[in-house]
Parts: sequence; C-alpha cells; structure tokens
Amino acid sequence: MHHPSRPRMRRGRAVLAVTTAGMLLALSGCAGAGELASGGDTLRVLMVNNPQMAELRKLTAEHFTAKTGIKVDFTVLPENDVRDKISQDFANQAGQYDVATLSNYETPVYAKNEWLRSLDPYIKKDKRFDQKDILPPVRESLSGEDGQVYAEPFYGESSFLMYRKDVFAEEGLKMPAHPTWQQVAELAAKADGSRKGMKGICLRGLPGWGELIAPLTSMVNTFGGTWFDKDWKARLQDPEFVKATKFYVKLVREHGQAGAAQSGYAECLNNMTQGKSAMWYDATAGAGSLEAAKSPVRGKIGYVPAPVERTKQSGWLYTWAWGIQKASPNPDKAWKFISWASGKEYERLVGREFGWANVPAGKRASTYELPEYKKQAGDFGEVTKQAIAGAKPRDPGVQERPAIGIQFVGIPEFADLGTKVSQEISAAIAGRQSVDSALRKSQKLASEISEDYEGRDRQ
Repeated sequence: MHHPSRPRMRRGRAVLAVTTAGMLLALSGCAGAGELASGGDTLRVLMVNNPQMAELRKLTAEHFTAKTGIKVDFTVLPENDVRDKISQDFANQAGQYDVATLSNYETPVYAKNEWLRSLDPYIKKDKRFDQKDILPPVRESLSGEDGQVYAEPFYGESSFLMYRKDVFAEEGLKMPAHPTWQQVAELAAKADGSRKGMKGICLRGLPGWGELIAPLTSMVNTFGGTWFDKDWKARLQDPEFVKATKFYVKLVREHGQAGAAQSGYAECLNNMTQGKSAMWYDATAGAGSLEAAKSPVRGKIGYVPAPVERTKQSGWLYTWAWGIQKASPNPDKAWKFISWASGKEYERLVGREFGWANVPAGKRASTYELPEYKKQAGDFGEVTKQAIAGAKPRDPGVQERPAIGIQFVGIPEFADLGTKVSQEISAAIAGRQSVDSALRKSQKLASEISEDYEGRDRQ
C-alpha cells in the first residue's frame, strides 16, 4: 500500500488528521452534498473488491431489493482506491455514498471525526439482527470512544500458524498445541529442505502497514514491546521491540521463502499452496483458500494458535464492516441493507448458493454452531473462532496502550508511519541494512508523532 507523507500537525489539532491521499484531496474541495446526494429508493454502496463482496453483489437484487424495494448501486474498487474514495466522501460529508466498507482501523477514527452515524438506535429496534451474537472483540473494535457502535462486520479474521501435517509426520516433527516463537524457529530449521524446494516458514516481508507490519507487530506485542507507551512515547528502540524485530528478520532470512522482502499475503498463500513452505504464520482467512476444492494441499494443513512468548495469545484482529455516512439522506434504508448483509440469514444464503466454505465468517458466534459450516470449515473453523474471540484490541501486550489496535495503532497517522517503518525493515530482510539501523530511523519517525500526541487524553 502506498500512503502519502504525513502532514505536520501540532498537538491539540489532529482530530481531522488524514489517513490517505484521498483525504488530502478531500480537504482541497469536492462537489457539494446537494448535487451528489442519492435519494429515493436507491442506496449507494462503496465497497472493496474482495471475493465475498462480489458474491454479495450477485445476491442483492433477488434477495434484498425484491423483498424491500430498495435498489442498491454498488461502486467496487481495489483496497487502496476504495480507502481513498471513502475518505474523500466521508471527510467532506459529501453524501455521495450512503454505506461504505470500513475496517476496524478506520471506524474509531471516523467516529471520532463525526463522519459516521451511530448504529445504536437501529440495533435497539432491530430485534432480528442479534447484536449479542457478534463476537465481542469484533464488536468492540467497531465502537467509538463513546461506547456506541459505528459499523457492523461483514466478515472478520485473526491470525494463526498453518503447517503441513504430512511433512511434519514424515520428518518426525511435533507441533505443540500452543507453540512459542522459539519452538517455531526450531521447527522451521528442521523442516527447511525437508522436500525439494521447501522452506521452513513463510512470513511477510513486503512493505506496507497492512503487509509486513501486521505479523511483525503481533510478534512485537508478545515479545513485550509496543510502538508507543501509554504516554505516547515512541518505543521502537526498546530491547523488546528490537529483540522481536531481529527474531523476525533472522527467521525469515534463514528459513523463509525466496524473495522474502517482496512477499506479502498473496505470495505466502501461493507458496503454501504450491508446497514451497512447511509453515505459514498469517491471517485465518488464508485457510479457506488452502482448503478450497481445487487446492493441492487440501486436507494436509494443520492449524494452531498464533505463536507466543510473554502473552497468552497474540492473534491479530481485522474486519471489513459497513458504516453509514453521517450525511447520508437514506440512513433507515442503509440500516436495512446492513442488517441484511451482516445478518444470520445472509450467511445461510451464501452457504446454499456458493458453498459453506465461502460464508463470510469470523463475526458471529452462531456461524460456528451451523452443522453445514462445521463440516466444511473442518480443522480451521474452531481455531479461527477461538483466535478472534481471544483477541484483545485494547490490551494486546504486556503494558497499557494509548490507542486501540493489535497489529496497528489506531490513529490516523499510523497508515503512513507503518508503511515507512515497513520499508526500513523490509530493507533489513533484503540485507541492505541492519535491524539496528532500520529501527533507529523508525524511532525517529515515530517520535515525531509522539510530539503531536504527548499530553493528550488516551484515545
């Protein structure tokens, strides 16, 4: 992901801070809300182009519009583009889009900036929606500082360790039920080269706050480190942060995939599917692809919780969710759409129409009780549920945090900071600089944000 350089903001006035290039464009002016506002029976939805969203689009006319009379006009864009467009429209409150896909990174920020409508009044009235069924960490991650809900999840994910059961059996290796990172490193060394062209592990090395930084930060947390302490002091050169980063870089350099500095989620998924990696630590969402009907490794993968060192769990938390723009002229219709798209009945519809492995899971406890889903999700379903249920977005490490977030820091500036830091660490993975050098530069970048936030109330 590419993010612009962060504009310098003095303390006390960063509430309307920018997360992407889109917001910079937004703040330079845009068409007025009146010309763009959609009215009548058409709802305008802006969403990311992920496979589950494509299925939603196919099902909408027959299963939502036919029953409610509400037409839905979808705009579907790749992730970086959709973030830019959402931030433009929502920052200006232009009202061009009623509903947009937001992650748990943007939602609290947008809520604080008063760009989103609280969903609490709708939740109270809509008895069929069953808000209590939403897994608590997901629910919490989509709430504002005021405790109100500002988005509803479409699907959720955490992270876990995936490994080749057959390779481990052949090599006489045993995966612990709850591995530590030290154990994982030892297993990676032993599994490395166990088959022709197979490396011990795959870990992301591709720059991006949503790429390399996600698994690295979850490792930093469990090693005892943090990006910022409770008083907003940058801590990237603390011994724990340094130890975790050196461990990550050493592991991927010694026993990781070829071209690690350019490998992200997609590349590691491909390596695991093609039999080039014995282990992979990444998003729980990867399991659906590994267990797909045509996957060459289907049925050969084992799943265990994210490795730990000093914490009981270290899985991250991510969700794509639906938020209503505050300026939307159609909030009641928007809620009807969200209630349908995030509802229990929708999951069953996807199961019947596209197969149970395709259900947008990771958000509702009831999903994991469905016999059809349990049968299809096999080994990974329960481990995924436990990973999400055990995630602690407000308390992911060993010390107090100033902002919500496990694999990110929930402030607008993190998109840019995380990406810049990831470039330094990716360069260390590539062997172009030392980890100490990478973290020295990274600490300096993070300290600029410390100056803006020190002395403020906690987020």
